[in-house]
Order: sequence, then structure tokens, then C-alpha cells
Amino acid sequence: MATQQGLQERRRQRLRFQLRRKSGGRPRLSVFRSGKNIYAQVIDDAAGVTLASASTLEKDLRSAGKTGANVDAASVIGKLIAERAKAAGVDKVVFDRGSYLYHGRVKALAEAAREGGLAF
Repeated sequence: MATQQGLQERRRQRLRFQLRRKSGGRPRLSVFRSGKNIYAQVIDDAAGVTLASASTLEKDLRSAGKTGANVDAASVIGKLIAERAKAAGVDKVVFDRGSYLYHGRVKALAEAAREGGLAF
């Protein structure tokens, strides 16, 4: 019987395979969420480098005393990652939601990144 982690890994790999086919060379906006925090990275897979990153673990966000486990924190991270990606010269990305549903914190991050100027 497959484990929960094994099933998540299969979903993640299946999604990344589809993204690689359809990306057209665009960088990937990857999202990871844990129980307490949310993380986002813009990754150039061709060069194997991270172009921009943001998370709720950053000092200025942690000093505000807010938790990273809610939709408000995810939208702040979405705006921040869009701002940093634009500064790195990235306008168009492919959204990689990982093994997570496009719902809740993941959806809030994606919508905030779109409002911040990223196209996907």
C-alpha cells in the first residue's frame, strides 16, 4: 500500500512533468506550505538557480508577530515574491502548486502574485 508521502511525491512529479512540457522556458513559481509557514521561490530550471524567494520566516515578517499559517500571510508572500521577481527581471512564470490543491493559502499566494504583476 502506498504511503501518504509517496502519493504526494507522485502528484508533485506528475505536475512538474506537465509544467516542463508546457512551460516554454519560463521560470517556475514553486510553492511549499507547512503547518506554520509558507514559502515561494522563482526557479530557473534550465540554469538550476533560484531567481527570487520569499517566506514567512523572514525577519521583518516574523517581527510583526503574525503567523504564517493563514491566508493573509500567504497574500503578503505572494506580493513580495512578485516584487522580487520583477526586480530580477522575470515577468512570466509557470505556477507550480506542488502536491497541494489550488485552494486556501496556495490560491491566495497565486492571486496576490498576479496582482503584483506576475503573469501565469
